[in-house]
Amino acid sequence: MPYLSARQRSRQARTRLAVAAAGLAFAGVLAPTPGHAATAPASGPRPGAHARFVPGPCPDTPEPVPGRCGFLEVPENRARPGGRTIRLAVAIIPAVSAKPGADPVVFMAGGPGGDAFGDMPFVIGAGVNRDRDLIVMTQRGTLYAQPNLACPELDRFNAEAVGLRYDAPSTGRRLVRATKRCRDRLAGGGVDLSAYNTTENAADFADLRKALGIHRWNVYGYSYGTDLGLTYLRRHPQGIRSLAIDSVVPPQIVSLPWTWDSAQEGINTIFAACAAQPACGNRYPNLSRTLTQQVRRLEAHPLTVTAQPPAGGAPVKVVLDGGALVNLLVGNAVPAVDVPAALDELAHGNPERFARARAAGATPVIGEFAYGLTQSVACSEWVPGYSQADLLAAGRRAFPGWPDPVLAQAPQLPFQHEACRVWNVPDRTPVQRVTTVSNVPSLVLSGTFDAKTGARWGAYAARTLSRSTTVRIPGIGHWVVPQSPCAASVLTSFLTRPTAPDTRCVAGLTPKPFTIIPALEKS
Repeated sequence: MPYLSARQRSRQARTRLAVAAAGLAFAGVLAPTPGHAATAPASGPRPGAHARFVPGPCPDTPEPVPGRCGFLEVPENRARPGGRTIRLAVAIIPAVSAKPGADPVVFMAGGPGGDAFGDMPFVIGAGVNRDRDLIVMTQRGTLYAQPNLACPELDRFNAEAVGLRYDAPSTGRRLVRATKRCRDRLAGGGVDLSAYNTTENAADFADLRKALGIHRWNVYGYSYGTDLGLTYLRRHPQGIRSLAIDSVVPPQIVSLPWTWDSAQEGINTIFAACAAQPACGNRYPNLSRTLTQQVRRLEAHPLTVTAQPPAGGAPVKVVLDGGALVNLLVGNAVPAVDVPAALDELAHGNPERFARARAAGATPVIGEFAYGLTQSVACSEWVPGYSQADLLAAGRRAFPGWPDPVLAQAPQLPFQHEACRVWNVPDRTPVQRVTTVSNVPSLVLSGTFDAKTGARWGAYAARTLSRSTTVRIPGIGHWVVPQSPCAASVLTSFLTRPTAPDTRCVAGLTPKPFTIIPALEKS
């Protein structure tokens, strides 16, 4: 990504590593389970009359905000009139063009729990504000919002977890204890954890548009931001000129079992791309078999090694078991172009690439990610309705022959059933697992190497968006636009002509050449 400074690239790497260490993912699906998906409008909070925008100074961020700021004040829980209000930081970044369009772009970050202001340099770097003002708002509970639902307890657990077996019951018990400590602290401080959900998030954005006096705007979201964007379009369609969703999470189907479907699609697509390049296919044949062998071997006999975190610092102890290996692959912790070489090295006794990627989790930025929002969304919207047996069965379908302890944990979301029992928020699936049906012009972007939100789920969501354009970018993983100049140009074109974006650059795209290393002897 040549348009990013070294400091920006470092921050992006830290953010992605923190997400991988925490175990976040955004699932693809096979089909909605009866009783858990619907198409009828759902009840729930609506934008409140008490929302207001107050101008103010910009937050003190690592990358200075290139615009003006303020905060949106909204009810914490719109179903409880007279309750307390919360504040959400807002930035308005001017368009580069001297004659910008009248309708700005509002950005919805991933997570849930991600730092929207931290994502701002990548959105700007991709040219999203070239012809229109860009509006960025922190989602409720995230960094620079008041309250901030950060969980230092989970940050510290994640730092320790690199030296533990990924899927051991003892690791799960430590995770649950850290989760409960965070929950007790937040709830003890008066936070209504049940109000931190996608429905309230969507109402916040509807309130923001009105508070800023904007007649129409365009919405761009990635990852969890697509779940939020589709919910926002369904519940508050007024004033939306267009919707662009990148690395898609259809709200009607996201759940723990279907994380395995996206993992299977993304990993197998990487392997197929290697096979299609003669140099890679000849050098690394049978990658699926190699991966299965390594998952089984490491799960039976975990490796304990010392590795230096990529960002520097003292070497740390890391444990590589089968679950850790899988989650490093799903989290793109090792670049896709290096995955075949890394697996080959691992099979020949050299775990360095995977060990360094695991070591990155030992140095999280404490408080940067809002795990409180993560847990409230996951536990009310993604987990209910599917048992641990359902999750294991989905894993067995996706990867036959892998050990059950690996398959019993959702990729990127380990021990989530247990965590949700202590987080204790109401089931919101009847309100949230609802299909968005709309004729608002939409752009649906997916990366073929995405193992968090498999590429086919973009097309799935587009089936009920009657004026949509679906684009798949070969060789790109999660969050496409900052990684692909072609995808960025398609988004720019879409914002200019939502019903006829220029997608010609996609036709000539192929995955980058994979890393080829000399053949190694078996250790």
